[in-house]
Amino acid sequence: MRIKTLFIFSIFLHSSFLMSSANFGIAVHGGAGVMKNLSEDQKDKIEDKISKTLIEAFKILEQGGSSIDAVEFAVAELEDSPLFNAGRGSVYNSDEIQEMDASIMNGNDRSAGAVASIKKIKNPIKLARKVSELTEHVMLVGEGAEKFAMDAGLEIVDESYFYSEKNLKRLRKAKQKTASNTIVHDRIGTVGAVALDKNGNIAAGTSTGGMTNKMPGRVGDSPIIGSGTWAQNNVCGVSSTGHGEYFIKYQVAKEVCTRIEYLGKNLKESSETILMELEEIEAYGGLIAIDKDANVAAPFNTDGMIRGSITNKEELNVRIY
Repeated sequence: MRIKTLFIFSIFLHSSFLMSSANFGIAVHGGAGVMKNLSEDQKDKIEDKISKTLIEAFKILEQGGSSIDAVEFAVAELEDSPLFNAGRGSVYNSDEIQEMDASIMNGNDRSAGAVASIKKIKNPIKLARKVSELTEHVMLVGEGAEKFAMDAGLEIVDESYFYSEKNLKRLRKAKQKTASNTIVHDRIGTVGAVALDKNGNIAAGTSTGGMTNKMPGRVGDSPIIGSGTWAQNNVCGVSSTGHGEYFIKYQVAKEVCTRIEYLGKNLKESSETILMELEEIEAYGGLIAIDKDANVAAPFNTDGMIRGSITNKEELNVRIY
């Protein structure tokens, strides 16, 4: 009996070691774009917010939580900050209205949810997850999405919650530039997160306010599964940021994983070559990605991309340039 007990205990210790030694981690981004004129104060605030968000999200994974929970938490934290173009910091369309998009995906079963053109939801990423888990659909838009949010008990806010004098000035400047045929590039961007948990499940999520001075009703890549967001267990998870129309046409998020799965490329090579190919056609942006071994890649072809990561293998790393 004693021998049997010792054998069972040794098996338990062995399985516990395997579980505790599994690789896990999370990466986030706060958008790619023209960032060479950021002040030191702006850089400090951005880096501080990214760092705190990553540390708290990593705790979820460290304590055995799911990748989808870590991703939702991280993206919601960035949505709550006026520093980024998502949630509270969303930029304005040409009618001086903020329309937000978001998506989230679970690599375990490829379940996904997305919302677009919403105006009153405090955290679009939370609504995207509710769409995935509580409906038979993948995407809801506009008033229908907002009605569902109310039914699901999510926090609804007055549109004044998103008001930003800074973003209004950015819009009006963009309109003046457009009138003189000058292209305006946003210095703040889409947010996103990718994570791998101890059970090997990969998740990804993306949220945005879109492009300054966009046409009302315009939807970019952020809520499009395969373009702005993709998660696939045993391969990789991706969240992208940049010129959404190109990221839709080239299915950038899914393409990273496809090249790993079918061409045998590693995460770094796959993600970097895609951004190089986009740059050749003057499509600009970046992405974050994590693979099944918790390797992280964060390439971009712009002046900078707000990004950070932390895994059980690598310490906290936050950068803008």
